Amino acid sequence: MIPLAEPDLSGNEAAYLQECIASNYVSSVGPFVERFEALIAQSAGTATAVATCSGTAGLHVALVAVGVGPGDLVVTPAYSFIATANAVAIAGADPWFVDISPASWTLDPEALDAALARDVVRNGNVAVHRPSGRRVAAILPVHTLGHPADLDAIALVARRYGVPIVADAAAAIGASYRGKPIGAAGADLSVFSFNGNKTITSGGGGAVVGPDPALVKRVRHLSATARAGAAYQHDAVAFNYRMTNLQAAVGCAQMERLGAIMAAKRAVRARYVAGLAGLNGAGVPPAATWAESAFWINGVDLANATDAQRTAAVDRLRKDGIDAREFWQPLHRQQPYRGALAETQTISERLAAGFIALPSSSNLSASDQERVIAACRRAVAG
Repeated sequence: MIPLAEPDLSGNEAAYLQECIASNYVSSVGPFVERFEALIAQSAGTATAVATCSGTAGLHVALVAVGVGPGDLVVTPAYSFIATANAVAIAGADPWFVDISPASWTLDPEALDAALARDVVRNGNVAVHRPSGRRVAAILPVHTLGHPADLDAIALVARRYGVPIVADAAAAIGASYRGKPIGAAGADLSVFSFNGNKTITSGGGGAVVGPDPALVKRVRHLSATARAGAAYQHDAVAFNYRMTNLQAAVGCAQMERLGAIMAAKRAVRARYVAGLAGLNGAGVPPAATWAESAFWINGVDLANATDAQRTAAVDRLRKDGIDAREFWQPLHRQQPYRGALAETQTISERLAAGFIALPSSSNLSASDQERVIAACRRAVAG
């Protein structure tokens, strides 16, 4: 079976892990954590980064750091992994789902603008959702599959209502927006994931970056139990979301090869674009001219498929030894969020019916990818 997304651990991962064991630095204190944070910040275009134990933890602490709390609303797309909405819920808030753009599969700025213009009024520094009287505390775009959201357009709307932007950049390490590294591209905070299936992995973990050092410092404080001083004194309800030195050691070895890994991911993307061209109206995920995607996951979009047709195509691919997957179902359909506020989800619903994720590992060989492409053409045609 050709896997969907496996890590490439061919660098210094084993040596760095052995160094952790030899030095006895295996927990949240250790030199690899600081080194990893510096490498992430350099890639993201920010002064600093805060490594966390998971991407979800990073999203949660980032939302809390910008002021999201119980009873608030957070605007976010429905087309995402459930961790996006879960982080909102863990912060005590509720998601307000807005559709995505067909040009990027990310939060649609026009749909965002229309929803807020209809239902939100600014009362001083507070954006109030008029039908419910609740505060709109943040906008949470997702860099879908590693493709940046249109942050400039989103920021125009956010500034009008005085609402901060926290970007779910889980799959977007190495991406850029209008020539800027993704962490410096317009969000107040951006959050990466380094889960085992991501382009860069630390086995598990995440990181929070942002252009405002004071806000990032607040994230660091909250992620480390809000400890104030050397004694056991704490000044806020906070979290133990720190990354371990073991995780960071793997992450450092990965980040040393970020350039080569990203080049390989883009080569995989280019082969899919060429190999799947003209496939019965199907297409690959979009790539807007104003962004450079990280191309975490590639796939085929069967634009007019039904759920049954998509499932049948996946079954045929898997019988051919291809680890193809049916992908995200919109969050407003998920049981925990069926009662959440949701705008019309035209594009999200279509992708749920049509998108199939295909093997996208950075070490996917050209010959294996040709096998995937041939099997995909058979499955879609059949």
